[in-house]
Amino acid sequence: MSIPSEFLPGFPSFAQELAGTLAVHSQYVLYGNVRDLYLVPETRRRTPDGVRPVPLLEVLWQALRPSGYRCLIVSDQVDGVTVYPPDDRNARAVAEQILGRRMLGRKQTLERLRTCMARVAGASDPPPIDADAIPAAQQPEDTPAADPSGTRAALVIDYAARIPRSQAGLEGVERDFFLFAQKLAATAETHLGGPPDRPTDLYNPIIWLSEGERDLPAWLTVGMERVRTIAVSNCGLADRIKAARYFAPIITGSPHPPAVTDPGVVRFAQRTDDMTLHSMREIARLGADRKIPFARIDEAIQIYRIGVDENPWRQETVREQIIRGEREVPGQIFGQEAAVVKAFDILKRAALGLSGAQATSSAKRPRGVLFLAGPTGVGKTELAKQLATMLFGDPEAYLRFDMSEFATSHSADRLTGAPPGYIGYEAGGELTGAIRRKPFSVVLFDEFDKADRQIFDKFLQILDDGRLTDGQGVTTYFTECMLIFTSNLGIFRDDPQTGEKIQLVHPGIGYEELERTIKAAIKDTFTRKLGRPELLNRFGDNIVVFDFINEPTALSILNRQLQNVQDRLAREHDVELDLAPAARQRLEGWCTAAETLTNGGRGIGNEVESKLINPLARYLFDAGVRSGKVRIDDIVANDGVVTLYARHD
Repeated sequence: MSIPSEFLPGFPSFAQELAGTLAVHSQYVLYGNVRDLYLVPETRRRTPDGVRPVPLLEVLWQALRPSGYRCLIVSDQVDGVTVYPPDDRNARAVAEQILGRRMLGRKQTLERLRTCMARVAGASDPPPIDADAIPAAQQPEDTPAADPSGTRAALVIDYAARIPRSQAGLEGVERDFFLFAQKLAATAETHLGGPPDRPTDLYNPIIWLSEGERDLPAWLTVGMERVRTIAVSNCGLADRIKAARYFAPIITGSPHPPAVTDPGVVRFAQRTDDMTLHSMREIARLGADRKIPFARIDEAIQIYRIGVDENPWRQETVREQIIRGEREVPGQIFGQEAAVVKAFDILKRAALGLSGAQATSSAKRPRGVLFLAGPTGVGKTELAKQLATMLFGDPEAYLRFDMSEFATSHSADRLTGAPPGYIGYEAGGELTGAIRRKPFSVVLFDEFDKADRQIFDKFLQILDDGRLTDGQGVTTYFTECMLIFTSNLGIFRDDPQTGEKIQLVHPGIGYEELERTIKAAIKDTFTRKLGRPELLNRFGDNIVVFDFINEPTALSILNRQLQNVQDRLAREHDVELDLAPAARQRLEGWCTAAETLTNGGRGIGNEVESKLINPLARYLFDAGVRSGKVRIDDIVANDGVVTLYARHD
């Protein structure tokens, strides 16, 4: 019988599973987190919680040794064939007995690897892949010195996914190699051995190590009872707490580990739930290098994640910019006092790092989240631009994604990158790539509700975990981002009879009624139409409703746009533009019409362009005006033709 799992207390579950099934499986595929450190019991010296982190080969060696295994023979494309433990003379002697003296240290080829597999499993040497090659068995220096069939050892094939030249398909010799491996799994025999008082019949296993479950040919494992696939997962919270205590002295410099209840230990373990033990060790080293106290381990974790030491959010200038922006932004976003006040409340919370502070895992979430809802053209996008410039002093820190361009089922690949084997895989994702380049960004997802439903799952992960894994397996962290979503939900609804859009709210409606109507529509869309109530819960109270543009606000916007036109003419054409009261009154009438107000600032801009800029450009061009003063006395629109009455001095 194989060694029961109770003989390996404290070992990782994958090691217990492997050691406990050696009587029935001749080959194993370990996949997943195979490059990490793992906790194993430590009996030779005192360590925190009686464990120490070791690499995978050490775990396998300690798990197999109690059953009488004498060594691990390791094969990979870089080091060739080696022995583990590397400094154990007895282990090397056993490996030479099984493989032959000259097999160790030689470059791995499919020919030699097949021979290693056969000899470890106790089978006859296979015929050569190439008919013209010299079989390994005909090379005396490579032939085993004695019959090794009763010697227990395991063969570990590392970087197994790199054996095929292409993941798209196998070449002929590669197919033959894996076919040999499959047949060997089915025909291998157990060997009697182990402790004299407890001999058992076990296989000399072949253990494949791969990052992905599907990296090896599927037919190698599917339907093969002798081949067992075992996932190697990240450690759970209990093990991360032990690891946090083990690595803490690297930062503290004290030989004594902190208590299990130490807040730093708890935070270290909780904030690294998506990381490996190897990453935890590197975070401890990073903290020691930066002289970060263990009580502020969050800083070391964040630096390790995003690769940036200086955090703009913690700079005093951010506070100053927010205070100044609170005074200036209302002058840029006309008529949205209630929305701007609430947006700044959320922004201040983000600057202090208090977003989601009531939750245990809030440190993993984005710095701030805003959901801007309301009519079109009322300043939602402009507010995002203002926030980016205000926070980081750089409009380039503002990223915009028009989600109406992501309405198809495959468009999610544009954000995170195509999966392996698909066109565009090497390019990566537009969103994940941009955030890795600029981890401190304001990201605007315009017309969010128009995105494909699959994309909502991506946003659920971002809002909940503050991270997203792209098609290449690289994790991008959004923990220092300000995410802004916009939507026009609640303004229109589709008539079930005609399919036409019916406007639900109109300019002039009270703000409280407008806010109530829009929030009800958003809730209905997320719960009933999209079936994503959990996503709505992630937005919480961060929904900010913008009001319609009223007449006084429309006149303020018109004055701003007219000033922009006058400044452009003076700067680029040396032309001074003057509007007579009659002309200005005409423009004010067009820009305060109900239809124009419905379209917000964009509607006003369209009126200024069609009623002023177009006929003005025609006048300047036809009259050959190159400088001087132009006075517009009146503007008349008749049958779609706009006539400008102007004079040039």
